[in-house]
Amino acid sequence: RFVGCLWLVFVCSSFVVVTGVMAASAGSMSAKQAAVSSLDPLFIANSLLRRRKFEECTALCTQLLEQNPYDKAAWLIKIKSLVEEVRVDETELEDEGLADIVMEDNATTAVPRPGTSFKRPLTSAAGGGSNPAVRPLSRTGRPVTGFARPGTQGNRPTTMEAAVRTPRTATARPVTSASGRFVRLGTASMVSNDPEVFIDTAKIDLRKYAERPGLAHALFQYMLHVANDTLRALELAALATEQAGFKDWWWKAALGFCYYRLGMFRDAEKQFLSSLNDQPSVYTTLLLAKVYFRLDQPPNAISCYKEGLRHFPNDTALLAGIAQVHNGLGDLTAAVDHYRQLLQHDSTNIEAMSSLAADYFYNDQPEKAMLLYRRLLQMGTYSAELFNNLGLCCFYAQQYDMALRLFDRALSLADDNAMADVWYNISHVALAMGDTALTFQCLKLAVACDPSHAEAFNNLGVLEHRNGNTEQARGHYRTAMHTSPAMHEAHFNFSILSFAKGDVQHAFVEAQQSKALFEEHPESKRMLQRLKKLLVEL
Repeated sequence: RFVGCLWLVFVCSSFVVVTGVMAASAGSMSAKQAAVSSLDPLFIANSLLRRRKFEECTALCTQLLEQNPYDKAAWLIKIKSLVEEVRVDETELEDEGLADIVMEDNATTAVPRPGTSFKRPLTSAAGGGSNPAVRPLSRTGRPVTGFARPGTQGNRPTTMEAAVRTPRTATARPVTSASGRFVRLGTASMVSNDPEVFIDTAKIDLRKYAERPGLAHALFQYMLHVANDTLRALELAALATEQAGFKDWWWKAALGFCYYRLGMFRDAEKQFLSSLNDQPSVYTTLLLAKVYFRLDQPPNAISCYKEGLRHFPNDTALLAGIAQVHNGLGDLTAAVDHYRQLLQHDSTNIEAMSSLAADYFYNDQPEKAMLLYRRLLQMGTYSAELFNNLGLCCFYAQQYDMALRLFDRALSLADDNAMADVWYNISHVALAMGDTALTFQCLKLAVACDPSHAEAFNNLGVLEHRNGNTEQARGHYRTAMHTSPAMHEAHFNFSILSFAKGDVQHAFVEAQQSKALFEEHPESKRMLQRLKKLLVEL
């Protein structure tokens, strides 16, 4: 009873205190609302814009424009809010669409030398490229890096069949064109934000706005990003450039970006170069390098980045651009050097840390890779890919208890695209433990999640071959070769299987194909020598 009385007194006193706090907080809230209501609505709208509360900012500006349709300040703030809500980074590369790939007419040479074109990256480890026996290749033959970027994850296909086959999954629909992406972005932004069109760009007198630089800049961004009217934006940029006496570097860069959107890369290059002559800037340099990416001229892109570094030493965006070009060319040694330099100036750069961690891992240094991945985890990067890579590092560092927990966390976070890779890596853990049944189940789950996972099909073929199921193994090898033509392991395994069945001709053909994909593969060389000797005897 004594304890009960104390408890009752404590509750009653607490209730009084909480009530007092609630009353005080209600009074402070009412005072705050009264203070906010006394502020200028334009000041509130500008504050919402700076705090990136775009929907509230747009709604407030709409109310102000309903009261006074000629309020230029509210009109300008609303345009900026609409643009910032849908705007993407123009300096980032985008995936090339099917029309852009098939109807490519900007190539300088049909058969470029290795290391001078994104179509033919370096394949020899002696020349700075990767060793396929150590670092795996993607389905298009490009070495796997630690950071996925659009536009750099695969070689440009040379046939219609290869162009239609997307590198992500066999069921994903390929992008039709790069310009179609901007159309969808602009249409979706207009539908989701404004039931009615805010500005009818077809009825605007562009020459009048070109004489007002402040309004012209905002209107250009609106037409380009929200309305997606690239032709009208190009017309406004041309008029504004003429009004500025052809000396405004920003409008020249805007002209170049419009030309880039329209696929007129040579005209875009001229405008960007003219803009850089008037005023060097990191933004224009990145856009010019983006043009060289689309023109498949990596040496010019590197020269462009280096010229930008001469004006802006140690700029992280330019250093990252040079590293990306070397990654695209397969020159991983130079790419890692630039990523190290980038990390010295920006210790929180996720791309540099991911790429260096992948390089440490494939160079048999999982402990160093683990440190970088843990740093990414501390920075707030929380994804299935990160936990998957941490699990692999722990496994190869012989921390098996942590590896299984990390793989379990990766499975809980993985989506359809990453689930297959996680199950494939768990199969390696099961194989190291000697549990072939679990290995077989993990590989089956991997191909169920991604029917185009070539590595899983290849390993399934090896397991079936060891169990004596040669027909099933043959089918798995064929599927792996079809889904990933650049993987030499499937061709070599198929050669061994054909030789064991007495089919010397197919064994010789597949061994030649394996050696063509990986010229330094010792097993393929020995197999070819043995088959040649056998054919001579026959």
